[in-house]
Order: sequence, then structure tokens, then C-alpha cells
Amino acid sequence: MTEDQSVPAVTGNVPGPLCEEHPELAAALEAGRITGEVGTPRENNLAHIHRFLDQERQFDFGVELTQAWDYAKVFALMVEKVGLRPDPAFTEGVDTISTERCIAALARFGDVLGSAVAAQARILFATGHPGGMLPVHMAFADWSAENGAEVISPDGYIAVPEIGGDLRRISGVWVWHQHGGVPHTHLAEPMGALLDELTTRGEEVPDLVVADHGWAGCAGTRGIRSIGFADCNDPALFVAEAQGQVEVSVPLDDDVVPQLYQPLIDFVLQIAAEHLDG
Repeated sequence: MTEDQSVPAVTGNVPGPLCEEHPELAAALEAGRITGEVGTPRENNLAHIHRFLDQERQFDFGVELTQAWDYAKVFALMVEKVGLRPDPAFTEGVDTISTERCIAALARFGDVLGSAVAAQARILFATGHPGGMLPVHMAFADWSAENGAEVISPDGYIAVPEIGGDLRRISGVWVWHQHGGVPHTHLAEPMGALLDELTTRGEEVPDLVVADHGWAGCAGTRGIRSIGFADCNDPALFVAEAQGQVEVSVPLDDDVVPQLYQPLIDFVLQIAAEHLDG
């Protein structure tokens, strides 16, 4: 399953052939509210489109705009790629993420990860949402290392001078640390600091970045092959995908109870493992 072209455009959470092909995964995603009717309210989704277009920090994800975007274009993109409810007059209430689109993107994500690992690539894993997505990235990092990829993990203290704090690695996954915690952040500065540090040390840039939020947006804008996850209130990463800066942006709720992501992890690794059998 390497192509998304067979999947028709989705408006809202409309089932399709991939949901029928993977009914257990589809059911698990919706039962966990990872897709389907999700916890992020409509008003938040729409407000974030405006804040992204205003290029506010925490909402731009470090994504450089290379095309002309306005509210109507970004809203239409979010309907198509994420599965937001398509009625622009619907401004408050429960919004949706397409299970069909999520599964399609997960399959492409697995293809990219699997091909990179089969090539023994240098891969950097990072998350700006440690409360939800850290175990997901950890599972992918562990699998990648076990199958011959180089999981990028330079030693030593790495500061993030623009915003304070430092970078820490938890089981192969980079997070931003400040004041004794690893906060949720959309900022691009942590990834920028990490990439700059690699350059300072004379290391090559990653062959692939697997991340989310500003970690993925910054890497993609710098021209590094990137795949990642984004919520329905994260338009920046879907714009980056549309602009060709991020290869895959998976639509999902990125802050549910971590163990609910296990069926998603299993599916991605099943797809990825197909690249190792050849």
C-alpha cells in the first residue's frame, strides 16, 4: 500500500475502502477518539487557522510559506486532508478527523519509515507532545534501531538559547526540557537548535525526521525529508505537506491516553516491516 491516489477526497469522517479493509484498526481509532468525533472543538480548529495565517509563534511550526494561502484555502485543505466537517457555517461544536484519511496517511508513513530503515538511514525522532505521542515515537525508534537504522542521539548538553531550556533524549526520542519538565510545545526552536548542533559537530543532517509540531515543520522547511503527525487544529503541518516540505502528515488527535495508540503503532510497523522482507 504505497499510493494515496486511490482514496477519494473525504469530507468529514466518511468511511471508505481502507476502513473496510482494516475494520479493527478503524474501530480502535474511533473508539479512542483518535479519529471520528474528536475532543478538539470546532471553534479551536477554526481559530488556529487564523493564528497560523497570522504566523504566530506556536502556530506556524517553523513552516516557511512558499504559496499564497488565505482562510478559505487552508479550510478547504483541512477538510480534504484531515476530514473536518465541510460546512463553513458550522463554527461551534464537535468536529471530526477522517478515519479513512488517517489510515491512508499511516500507510504512507509506514512505507517511508520502512524504506528508510531498510536503507539503514540516519533517522531523528522527536516530539512536541510528550504526554500523548512520546510512546508512539519511542516504539518507532526502538524498531528502527533493532532493524539496522542509526537513531541520531548525540551526547552532551544541547541548549535552546532562543527560548531557554535544553534538549533531552528519552529512549531515542528528542524532547524539549525546561524547569524540570518536558512541556508540550509547538515551537520550531528545539529542532533548530538540534540541527544546528549536529552541524557544529560536523555531523550530516538526518536522512529522515520522524516528528510532529514544530520539530517536523522546522526540519521540513530546512529541506530534510520529514514525516509526522498533526491534530485537526494544526494546519501548519498540512500546509507544509501541500507545499512539498513534509512528505506525510498523519491526521489524528495527538493527546489521547498513550496506550490507545497501540493499534496505530502495530499497523505502521506492519507496513514498515514489508520493506525488510525483500
